[in-house]
Amino acid sequence: MTNLLWPGDERAGQHMSDPALLQAIVAVESAWLGALMAAGLAPPAEVDLRHLVGEQDCERLACEAEDGGNPVIGLVALLRQRAGRALSPWIHRGLTSQDVLDTALMVALRAVIAQLGDQLATQIDTLSALAGAHRGTPMVARTLTQHAAPTTFGAKAAGWLNGVLDAHDRVAALHTPAQLGGAVGTWSATVELASLATGAADPGELAERVVRTAATTLELDYRAPWHTARGPVTVAADALVACTDSWGHIASDIVTLARPEIGELGEPSGGAGRGGSSSMPHKRNPVLSILIRRAAMAAPPLAATLHQAAALANDERPDGAWHVEWDTLRTLARRTLVASSQCGELLAGLQVHAGSMAENLRAENLLGEQQAIAELAGKEPSPTYYGAIDRLIDESIGRARRAIDG
Repeated sequence: MTNLLWPGDERAGQHMSDPALLQAIVAVESAWLGALMAAGLAPPAEVDLRHLVGEQDCERLACEAEDGGNPVIGLVALLRQRAGRALSPWIHRGLTSQDVLDTALMVALRAVIAQLGDQLATQIDTLSALAGAHRGTPMVARTLTQHAAPTTFGAKAAGWLNGVLDAHDRVAALHTPAQLGGAVGTWSATVELASLATGAADPGELAERVVRTAATTLELDYRAPWHTARGPVTVAADALVACTDSWGHIASDIVTLARPEIGELGEPSGGAGRGGSSSMPHKRNPVLSILIRRAAMAAPPLAATLHQAAALANDERPDGAWHVEWDTLRTLARRTLVASSQCGELLAGLQVHAGSMAENLRAENLLGEQQAIAELAGKEPSPTYYGAIDRLIDESIGRARRAIDG
C-alpha cells in the first residue's frame, strides 16, 4: 500500500490492507466451519474456503458493504454461492457479522504485533549499544529549553531506551482474543444446533468447545463473547500509542539537537534526496524525526476515538460505535508500523557529534548546583558532576537484556 499524504506508508507492507483483511475474514469462516465439523455439528467436507475468494473480490465487496453496513454480509453470500450446494448451508452458521469482523481484525492485529515486537527488539539492541558506547561522552543536559547541568549522551540514550522498553512491555503483554458469540453473544444458534443435532447432555459445553477449537485454529486466545466489552481493542490501541510516545520522545530530542546552532546529533544520510527542500538546495531536513513526530501526534486521537467507541458500545451490538473502530484501528496499526520502521532506521544510522557536545558543554558554567551542594557540606566540589550515570545506564542495559532474553 501507498499513501501520498502519509509518506512512508509502504513500510507497513500489506498489514491491515483490504486483501489482508479479506484473507483474515475468510480464515475465520474456515476455522469456524472446521470447528463445527470437528464437533459433529456439520457434515465433514473440505473446509478451506480461501480458494473461493481473492484479491480481485475486494472492490466488489467494498462497494456492496454499504448495503448491510459491513463487508461480511456480502462475503458470506459470495462464499455460499461458490462453495457448492452441500457445503454452502453450513458456512457462517452460528456466527454473526461482528464475530467474523472482530476476530479477523484480531488475526490481522496479531501479525502487526509480531512484526512490531521484532522491530522493538532491534531498537532495544541499538539503544543499548548507544548507551554503552557513549556512557562517557559528555554533553549538556537541558531543562525547560535551557542549559542545566552536565550529563552524557549515554545517559540520554538510556532514557530513550527506558521509554522503548516500556512500550515493548506493553506490546508483549497484549492478547488477541477471538470474538465468537453468535447473534447476541450467547452462542444461541450453536447451542441449539448442539442440542438438536447431537442431543448433547450439555450443549453449552459443546458450543464452548467449538469456539475454543476455532480460536486455536486461528492462533488466537479464547475469551467469552465481548461484543460490547471492547477492552481488547482499547488495550491494543494504548500499547500502540505507548510505542509512538516513546519514538516521539526520541525524535523530538533529535530534531532539537540536530539544529545547526546545536549540531550535536545528525540523521542518517539516507539517499541522495533524503531531507531535501523543493526551493533551498542547501537544506537537509531531519525528515525521519519529523515523520516520527507526525505519527506521535496523530496516534493519541485515534486511540481516543477507540476509547470513545468503547464507552458508547450500547445494547448487544453498537450502532456506529462498533463501525468506527475498524478503519481507526487499521490506521493506528499501520502508522505505528511505519513509525517503528522509521525510528529503527533513525537509531541505526544516528550521527553522534561528540565534539559539538563537548564544545557546547564548555560554553558556560553549568556547575552552580554542584557549588551550592559543596558549600552546604563545607567541602571542595568533586572533580566531576555526573551523578550515578554509570549505575543508571547499567540498570537500563540490564533491563534491556532481560526483556530480549525473555
